[in-house]
Amino acid sequence: MKQTLFVLSVALFSLSIAQGLNPNQCDLPNHGSTLQVFHVNSPCSPLRPPKVMPWEDTVLQLQEKDQVRLQFLSSSLVAKKSVVPIAPGRQILQSATYVVKVQIGTPAQSMLMAVDTSNDAAWVPCSGCVGCSSSVVLDYAKSTSFKSLDCQASQCKQVPNPTCGGNTCAFNMTYGGSTILANLSQDTFTLATDPIPGYTFGCIQATTGTSVPPQGLLGLSRGPLSLLSQAPSLYQFTFSYCLPNFRSANFSGSLRLGPVGQPKNIKYTPLLKNPRRSSLYYVNLMGIRVGSKIVDIPPSALAFNASTGAGTIFDSGTMFTRLVEPAYVAVRDAFRMRIGGNATVTSLGGFDTCYTVPIVAPTMTFMFDGMNVTLPQDNLLIHSTAGTTTCLAMAAAPNNVNSVLNVVASMQQQNHRLLFDVSNSRLGVAREQCSS
Repeated sequence: MKQTLFVLSVALFSLSIAQGLNPNQCDLPNHGSTLQVFHVNSPCSPLRPPKVMPWEDTVLQLQEKDQVRLQFLSSSLVAKKSVVPIAPGRQILQSATYVVKVQIGTPAQSMLMAVDTSNDAAWVPCSGCVGCSSSVVLDYAKSTSFKSLDCQASQCKQVPNPTCGGNTCAFNMTYGGSTILANLSQDTFTLATDPIPGYTFGCIQATTGTSVPPQGLLGLSRGPLSLLSQAPSLYQFTFSYCLPNFRSANFSGSLRLGPVGQPKNIKYTPLLKNPRRSSLYYVNLMGIRVGSKIVDIPPSALAFNASTGAGTIFDSGTMFTRLVEPAYVAVRDAFRMRIGGNATVTSLGGFDTCYTVPIVAPTMTFMFDGMNVTLPQDNLLIHSTAGTTTCLAMAAAPNNVNSVLNVVASMQQQNHRLLFDVSNSRLGVAREQCSS
């Protein structure tokens, strides 16, 4: 049987809104295996905020979203080539994530679902939902292929906090600063022309807070209810993506599902298994080099520990990399030293290494078991729109349950191809210029 590949054109959430965009660019046709993606605040986005915020306010909001994202991380047939429509979401409190256009039900209803590499089950707001922020909800009564799962269904044991109201399996969970109550359901999910019958998901009945992606979420983790687990023959437990520069207004990045067309010349690091946080993509971070010097970091700050959840993960939903405090302080101080003592250090919100004069940043290399990933300036620094303020785009892990977790986030992943080969328990990284 042929294996599948579909390519998802990506333009990551931008801090700088593209001005004067040709309206025709907002409705480009899909070609071959290329999928359209708009950044969250794009003029093309039907969910963009009504007003453009100042740069400083935008950065602070992203940082606040990352804090909530880290709270979430602790709670923790072969397809043909196909095209999946993509559009941006709004109020995705887990910050700069991607939304994919998914057709649900018979006849199909379109939902813009956030794609999350650290989440397992899918869920969408359903008609009658109390507290859901989106006016677009799944009207399941109109779908002839929709059904609710009862408490005897095996999937009822795979969701958090299952309960039985009548004979329907329901579950409740926290996501960032929100709570979700959903009925466990099944319907046909169609990505481009690939229908996945009987896809198990949560039909949201009630929610509180503002963290929930407005039109739902599609998990790309390695948990039992993720897309990979529910379509094993379709995507062979393999996907990769390249994220363009977060300021890009172009649809130049890509997400590829399935083993076909994945890079051959790529170095891998083993994926580690943590039974307490089985959905997360743990790796072994062995050290960090700033410039040519390896930073003196206590080994305990980087060590993987399945009992405590300590270690390092790759996550697409967190915007800025977080390191446990001893590691961050050591890396930050080495970075400041390379910049030089004449430049005055300022702060912005949770960023404590900012400059109001031009700087030339050193490279930073993350040293994993089996591979090194060297980050250039574009992956390390954020700049104000006017160019007057520059910050190191990293911070210390929050002082909570995630104080032991290092998160390699989306900004540090940009312009790299990340290949998640779950079947062989490995993650590959290679430089790829996907910003245009």
